[in-house]
Amino acid sequence: MENKTIARTLRLLSQLMELHNENPFKIKSIANAAFKVDKLPYAINTKTMAEIEQIDGLGKSTAAKVWELLQTGTMTELQNILAETPEGIVEMLGIKGIGPKKIVVIWKDLGIENVGELYYACNENRLIEAKGFGLKTQEEIKKVIEFKMAAQGKFLYAQAETLAGSLTTELELWLNTIEPGSLFNIAGEYRRYLEIIEELDFVIGAAEPAAVIARLSSIKDLTFEPQTDHLFTALSPFGLKIQLHIYPKADFYLNLFKLTGNEAHVQEVLKLSGNGPFTGEQEIYAKAGLEFVTPELREGLDEIELAKANQLPTLITYNDLKGSLHNHSTWSDGVHTLEQMAVHCKDALNLEYLGMCDHSKSAFYANGLNEQRIFAQHKEIDALNEKLAPFKIFKGIESDILNDGSLDYSDDVLKTFDFVVASVHSNLRMDEEKATARLIKAVENPYTTILGHPTGRLLLSRKGYPIDYAKVIDACAANNVVIEINANPLRLDLDWRWHRYALEKGVLLSVNPDAHRMEGFRDMHYGVYIGRKGGLQAKQCLNAFTLAEIEHFFNSVKTGL
Repeated sequence: MENKTIARTLRLLSQLMELHNENPFKIKSIANAAFKVDKLPYAINTKTMAEIEQIDGLGKSTAAKVWELLQTGTMTELQNILAETPEGIVEMLGIKGIGPKKIVVIWKDLGIENVGELYYACNENRLIEAKGFGLKTQEEIKKVIEFKMAAQGKFLYAQAETLAGSLTTELELWLNTIEPGSLFNIAGEYRRYLEIIEELDFVIGAAEPAAVIARLSSIKDLTFEPQTDHLFTALSPFGLKIQLHIYPKADFYLNLFKLTGNEAHVQEVLKLSGNGPFTGEQEIYAKAGLEFVTPELREGLDEIELAKANQLPTLITYNDLKGSLHNHSTWSDGVHTLEQMAVHCKDALNLEYLGMCDHSKSAFYANGLNEQRIFAQHKEIDALNEKLAPFKIFKGIESDILNDGSLDYSDDVLKTFDFVVASVHSNLRMDEEKATARLIKAVENPYTTILGHPTGRLLLSRKGYPIDYAKVIDACAANNVVIEINANPLRLDLDWRWHRYALEKGVLLSVNPDAHRMEGFRDMHYGVYIGRKGGLQAKQCLNAFTLAEIEHFFNSVKTGL
């Protein structure tokens, strides 16, 4: 075992000891030993136990730990303290800019136990109010985490969106200078609105492909390497793989189609249509005897059967949305005031209503509302509704689902809200049976209106809560509970792969931004994209209801209690 490995192990032990508030003298001793071992001019693994004890800065106690490490590959003390520390907390120790003291605040005060939750908290602006943090520290931590995520070669759709937009503009300009009139489009998983993007595929149809290929080196900031006669790849400065597919013009639409859809979808359609040439993707479907299938639906599910029967859904658009439900203000952990959020929805977004759902009292880390503060917030909402009419603010709450599936307010409090979003925020380690039972009990609560982010997943960071989707959706159908499509790009939960099942059962979905600031409302775009993948229509989306329609819905739910 090399000195650096031994030093890193000792350093980790000292950091964990600090996390658990152990003896400061002992912590300093272990940290000092780590520094000394790292600087030794010889290999410590060549020394005897007695010789290690004589090394300056170690002493008998630390030498015994080093000897145990050399003999067994580990240290009992380290394993014991690791057993008491969440794996995600240990991972945080590798993030530049936050040492053990800050991690203690993150863990103990904010209730955050992994890097994914920490990144989400940065996006919610939750760190800036914590002891020892500020906006600058929060932004630095966010950048480091994004860099670590990028190193995996996977990006959230929202992260890839900016690069895809700028590259599209740049490549179109470049192509027009080389060969005006060439055909160009983005394809692949990005065009299908997948939530995780591993590569960006661009397709070119050129009259002279060889001439275009010869000029690839003139593309700014990208170095393309040939993979085949048609495929050239590069890595963006942010670490996202770029694939450029160059074909003769006559083959453009066939290859755009092939490079866009799921393989099963592509093969099934081409069996019916043949291989062209085609003058557009519409012609491909027409020759196959199918209704045109939009790119986001090309996933090899039931879309071809629906297209044969001319029964594809009329997919929801962003302009169908009439309001925004599930939002947070400065009453809990939001950045902007209730009035600022409402005025932004009314004037900037031209929406008809806002559903305010600050955190409930169990979310102490998010300044959740106790009963007295709920009463005060409702008075402010009443005053604002008079001021902003006909725009309306609905009185909502994001009520925590407790371990046993109950909500964290009494019925007397819950009945004061226009609607209740019930969400899990804690104890995400239950097995599937217990987790499912917990959600179903919450869904069966007569005051639950919407089931919020059902699995609690954080994409690229935290696996979702293990649930039996069908049982939970069936319970929502039986209890007239809406399921949220949490539009935050880190969540996009309910997963689009379960939208069809929910819609077939008659369950309404709601595209909720979970906005903690005015800028967060824009996330509804991502919720709409993912809703479209799931086949969502406006008539099946709660916040596509008009103000009059949603008032009637909320009143009918309360009347049925």
